[in-house]
Amino acid sequence: MTERQRVAVVTGGARGIGAATAARLARDGFAVAVCDLDEAACAATVERIAADGGRALAVGVDVADRERVEAAVARIAAELGPPVVLVNNAGIIRDNLLFRMGDDDWDAVIAVHLRGAFLMSRAVQRYMTDAGWGRVVNLSSTSALGNRGQANYSAAKAGLQGFTKTLAVELGRFGVTVNAVAPGFVVTEMTAATAERIGVDFEEMQAAAAREIPVRRVGRPEDIAGTIAFLVSEDASFVSGQVIYVAGGPKA
Repeated sequence: MTERQRVAVVTGGARGIGAATAARLARDGFAVAVCDLDEAACAATVERIAADGGRALAVGVDVADRERVEAAVARIAAELGPPVVLVNNAGIIRDNLLFRMGDDDWDAVIAVHLRGAFLMSRAVQRYMTDAGWGRVVNLSSTSALGNRGQANYSAAKAGLQGFTKTLAVELGRFGVTVNAVAPGFVVTEMTAATAERIGVDFEEMQAAAAREIPVRRVGRPEDIAGTIAFLVSEDASFVSGQVIYVAGGPKA
């Protein structure tokens, strides 16, 4: 840690993996910008960080909107300091089988996951290159390998893996590492919504998933946050361009 507290940006930080990651990075000494579409929804995460003695800022931003992204990043730099860690976690699902999937379902998912990561990374990278140090972590998914009813989501998550590897090549010379984390089944509001959509009891879904996972349990947001914490640490300075599957076993 330098004398000046490093600043991390976590998108989709209001709940789930994003909230757990923001809290973990704050415990590790970062000032954290907790970003989500609804700024008010970030309050609980910010309050949790403040209660533990950390610094955090709630920021409302539509990551698919260039002007709003640039304004949000400028605000973070002014109020917290130059951001040098970015966790591109914001995401949505609009699941359906291909023949039922509407244009809007495809466009919305691609916009938030892929365009959002692109816009946020482009806006933040100049602070990293100026500092000669930076970390970008993109949230992919085991769905990148294919998942029924998720042509849009799977394509977006696979795209993020290629995006990750390209940024690692481009930004490495400036002291910036770029990696992706691909979670398996993690208990979040998003997976609960999937259960509801397909008409399955969420507890039963978790039990069924756990039976197929070698460690015999489903993932928690904190499992993903721990991996992200490693990737943004000094210990991971020689790790870049990698996709780490955090799925409780070798089979995604």
